Amino acid sequence: SFQKNLVSENYMPGGNTRVTQWIDPYPFFVEKGDGHNLYDIDGNKYLDFMINATTLILGHSHPKVVASLSDQVKKGVSFSAPTESQSRLAKLLVERIPSIEKIRFTNSGTEATMLSIMAARAFTNRSKIAKFEGGYHGSQDHVSISVNTSKKHLGKETNPGVLEHNGISNSLLNEVLVMPVNDIEKCKKIIYENKSSLACIIMEPIISNLGYMPLDNIFLKFIRDITEELGIVLIFDEIQSFRISRGGAQETLGITPDLTSLGKIIGGGLPVGAFGGKEEIMDLFNPSSENFLVSHSGTFNGNPMTMEAGVSVLEELTNEKYVQMNNLGNELRDKLTSVFNELDLKANITGIGSLFAINFNESEVNDYRTFIKRDLLLGRIFFLGLLNQGVLWQTKNAGALNILSSSEEVDEFVRASSEILEKIKTVN
Repeated sequence: SFQKNLVSENYMPGGNTRVTQWIDPYPFFVEKGDGHNLYDIDGNKYLDFMINATTLILGHSHPKVVASLSDQVKKGVSFSAPTESQSRLAKLLVERIPSIEKIRFTNSGTEATMLSIMAARAFTNRSKIAKFEGGYHGSQDHVSISVNTSKKHLGKETNPGVLEHNGISNSLLNEVLVMPVNDIEKCKKIIYENKSSLACIIMEPIISNLGYMPLDNIFLKFIRDITEELGIVLIFDEIQSFRISRGGAQETLGITPDLTSLGKIIGGGLPVGAFGGKEEIMDLFNPSSENFLVSHSGTFNGNPMTMEAGVSVLEELTNEKYVQMNNLGNELRDKLTSVFNELDLKANITGIGSLFAINFNESEVNDYRTFIKRDLLLGRIFFLGLLNQGVLWQTKNAGALNILSSSEEVDEFVRASSEILEKIKTVN
């Protein structure tokens, strides 16, 4: 893998084309995936809890996904006209997700959030948007504000936010309001001060960038109530959290937004995104409607390969499978908590359902500013320790289960974690 990365660096910055594929000092190169495992070109096997950033909820190379793709590739991989598979996947999603009455497909989560914001602006005829500090919603300028801000660059308050990199227009700091999660009073102030110009609030009900931290339900209800009161479109980014139940986090938490952005699991491992919600908003994208306002194109939108794979995934995800994964998630978080307690080491074990994370924080995590107090060096040591024991998860010390996960895989993760933590404890 080291030699392959050296060669790749001749053609791509960093030797790859996705920041989450980078591992310091160099990433391993994958040969294949099978079930719960990955195999690299050097012959190493990894028990995979990253599963392509939570995407592969059926595991690698699931037979039904493979069969659907094999059948479709013989018929053609993309066309200039719709296929029946678009309707089948759309029907499954509309039937499952409380907020979605109509839906359209894109090719990435970034596009899904971008189009959701565009829809909200067009529908309200307002220009400003609001997001939360630490919230990640893809690679586009309007949401590349206050995502991974360092401690030294944080202002006293969350708003105005902090641009993620050079070259983003400073004018966006006036157009994009940044709010603190779980703080009703501060959010209320920002929202009311901008109520006449605020088109939407985009948020994850379970903050992926903060260790899959579910937001406080009272806070979520406040956001839903105030947006309804002021005619502000509420967008849930469920690109990762959709996996916790048939209807996503909104079903589990009992909060229904106006629009929902989707991605990851709904494409069966192929590039995908989607956005949908109230019919009156989505009608803006309907060329046959007198309300048609927003032209949404994309050469590969709803391509049959992705649609067929997505249908295969959703048809496999029965209520029983969700219960199984979520119960295992509870088991894993409980066992990890016990390990830290026994070793008298400080950390926050966060997550919900099949999502989980370890945050090496001394105090409780309840927002971005408490989250970034974590011990980054300890987190990196822990990640590399797991990797060297053949266990893969995200470099930010977070992961996800899939339908093939069992108590055996959970116990292997806990065993490897315990061994590494005991060594860390000894050194300290």
